[in-house]
Amino acid sequence: MGFFITFEGIDGCGKTTQLRLLHEYLRKRGIDVAIVREPGGTEVGEAIREILLHSARQGIEPLSELLLYYASRCQNLCQNIVPALERGRWVLCDRFADASVAYQGYGRGLDMNFIEQLNQAVVGQRLPDLTFLIDLDPSVALARARQRNQDRQVDEGRFEMESLSFFERVRQGYLAIAQKHPNRFRVVPGHWPVEETHQEITRRLGGVLPAG
Repeated sequence: MGFFITFEGIDGCGKTTQLRLLHEYLRKRGIDVAIVREPGGTEVGEAIREILLHSARQGIEPLSELLLYYASRCQNLCQNIVPALERGRWVLCDRFADASVAYQGYGRGLDMNFIEQLNQAVVGQRLPDLTFLIDLDPSVALARARQRNQDRQVDEGRFEMESLSFFERVRQGYLAIAQKHPNRFRVVPGHWPVEETHQEITRRLGGVLPAG
């Protein structure tokens, strides 16, 4: 089996940048790495991504939002993540099931027991081997995210229209999840310079890298 790493954090924390830097780092070490993202990664998932993230979709009910994420997740697992791991590849995923707990559970206030039932049905035992949580003050992260959305052509700004208090709940949710699963989570400060954060992530990989 391969090795499954996820990157988590609130919008604008820098997780996608750090995922890409780790991808290049691992490739230079001769490791076969696949990158996937949530929502997305498959034809169905990318269509769901457009529904979930476009700023015009303001009428999505929280439960509908949650179910759409799990539909995308199921496709991603079946078509991308599990086959890659079975071939011995490493998989880096930009968000995974912890995001649903943080965003729809802590952020939206949906029933945690129901989210756990969805996790059991869709994810089961296919949990990440390691999760990097890029932690950043929500006011800083939200400003970054909104600037990023202005700078690029693709409209994926629906969540950035949420209040600061929403992202504060999500952040606290992520920290609570990390505290609950200390063996899997590595919390990395997001306010450091990009290269310093990357170096900290590679250091935190510890002994999981193959020798050579």
